[in-house]
Amino acid sequence: MRNIVILISGSGSNMAAIVRAAELGRWAERLNARVATVLSNRADAQGLLLAQEYGIATAVLDHKAFASRENFDAALMAEIDRHAPVLVVLAGFMRILTPGFVAHYAGRLINIHPSLLPAFPGLNTHQRAIEAGCRFAGATVHQVTAELDHGAVLAQAVVPVLRDDTPDTLAARVLTQEHLIYPQAVAEFLAQSPMRSKRG
Repeated sequence: MRNIVILISGSGSNMAAIVRAAELGRWAERLNARVATVLSNRADAQGLLLAQEYGIATAVLDHKAFASRENFDAALMAEIDRHAPVLVVLAGFMRILTPGFVAHYAGRLINIHPSLLPAFPGLNTHQRAIEAGCRFAGATVHQVTAELDHGAVLAQAVVPVLRDDTPDTLAARVLTQEHLIYPQAVAEFLAQSPMRSKRG
């Protein structure tokens, strides 16, 4: 069985969308794949409870317990690698990852960003899109590289910016699209990758 590891820091809504898609789409049977574990850098992340309700193993590595970003990433890699993942999915994981971490999972590390990349990388994307007078916003699933929010685009969803939009209302509409395109992008990644697990 090919393992997926999902990293979260908060509510875990994108993680839950992926887990639901895996169940409904019978990924275990069709793609020889499953969500093996959900990891968080925050013990109070609500997504951990969601994962447990789905019967998925969880673990917490508190980044504050480590002396440096490099030490935390090394411990996180060790925890992830116990599951020999074919894919590591960032789903609201609010940590900037070190180049060593990104290189270790090159080609099998993906993220979702709430803008139509390359527009508005980084934070406050919805506010920036509104202030820039954009007619459209959206979300982008992309490969993670050492340069923040600049990896190859795997999927995008476009959402119109309405005249009376606030950052919150726009964010809510974009999030509904994230819940659709992220599971689809994961499934497509799995369908295009070898059917064997990392352990062979």
